[in-house]
Amino acid sequence: MRPDTPADPTDHTAEAERLLRTAAQYPEDAEQLLLHAAAHLELAGDRPQATTLYDRLLAGTVDDPALVRALKAANLWEYGHEAEARAIIDGLRATAPRSPAAWVIAAESLESHDELTAAHEVFTQGVELLVTQGEDVPYDCRPLLLGRHRVRRLLALPHDVWDVLADDAHSPTSPISLDELHDPKRLWSLGSSDPAELSAEIARLRAELGTYRAALSRPFPVAVLHWPSTELTELLAAYPSLTSEYPSHEAHLSTIESALRELSASGTANLGIVTATVPSYEAFAASEGTSPSDASLLPQYATTLAARGRAVGWPPRGGCWCGSGNPYGECHGSPATG
Repeated sequence: MRPDTPADPTDHTAEAERLLRTAAQYPEDAEQLLLHAAAHLELAGDRPQATTLYDRLLAGTVDDPALVRALKAANLWEYGHEAEARAIIDGLRATAPRSPAAWVIAAESLESHDELTAAHEVFTQGVELLVTQGEDVPYDCRPLLLGRHRVRRLLALPHDVWDVLADDAHSPTSPISLDELHDPKRLWSLGSSDPAELSAEIARLRAELGTYRAALSRPFPVAVLHWPSTELTELLAAYPSLTSEYPSHEAHLSTIESALRELSASGTANLGIVTATVPSYEAFAASEGTSPSDASLLPQYATTLAARGRAVGWPPRGGCWCGSGNPYGECHGSPATG
C-alpha cells in the first residue's frame, strides 16, 4: 500500500499507520493527525499504543492539552488503569480548563462506567465555567448541557435552570423532545451513544421484528447478579431492607455459585454473571419508576445488564469470577464449595 493511499476504514491499525506517516511528512498538522491515529488505535484494541501517542503529544506543545489528557484518561480506564484515569480527571477539574470537549470526554468516561454522580459533577462544573445564563450557548458547549441533562434524567433529578437551557439548545425543529430522547428506558434499551453500536442495535431490533421465531431461539445468557464487596456494603447502607437478600458478602458469593451449579445441572445453558454497581442499579430503578429497595427489581436489573452485553460466561476458564485473583478451580470452582 502506498503511504498516501487511505486504508480500508475497517482496518484501524492500517489507518493509524497511514496517519503516523502523514504526520511525519506534515509536522504542522501533526496534532490532529496523531489524535486521529490514537483514535484508530483505540478502535483496533491497541490501547497501550494509543496511550503512547497521547504521551507523545503531551510531551510537546499542543493547542488543547486538556483535551489530550481527557482522551488519555478515557483510554486508560478502558484497559484497566482506572486509578490513573481518575487522577487525570481530578487534575482536569482542579485546573478548570476552558475546553468544552475535555469536560465532555471526562464526564462521559465516568458516565460510561456507571459513575453517574461523579459524571454529573463534572458536567455541572464544566457548564458553570463555560456557559452563561441569559446568553447564547456556544455551539461547542451544547454537548456539555445535553450530557448533563442526560445524566440528570438517569439520576431521576428534577429539572433546573441548566436543564431549561439544554431544552432551548436542543433543536426546536426536532420531533423528539430532549426528555424523550434522554428517557432512561430508552437509554437502557439502546445501551450506548456510540454511532456504530447504535447501528448494530437498530439492526438487531429490525432482525428481531422480522424474524421473531429466530430471535426467540437465540441463546441468551441466564445471568446472576454479583455485587463486589464495596458495592454491596454501599447498597446495604443505603437500602437496609435488602439485608434479607444479602445477609453477608460471603453468603452472597456462595449463593451465586450454588445457583449457577443448580441451573447447569438442570440443563440450562449459556449461564453468566453480571457485576452490579450502586449508581447503575439506582439509575435502573429510576427508569422503572420504583425504589431500589424493591428486591423484585434485582433479577430485572441482572437481565437488563445481560441484554446490554455485560454478562461474563460461567464457569470461567481462568481466574475466579468473584475477583479474588485466584484460579476458579481453587476458589469458588473447587468441589469443596459445592
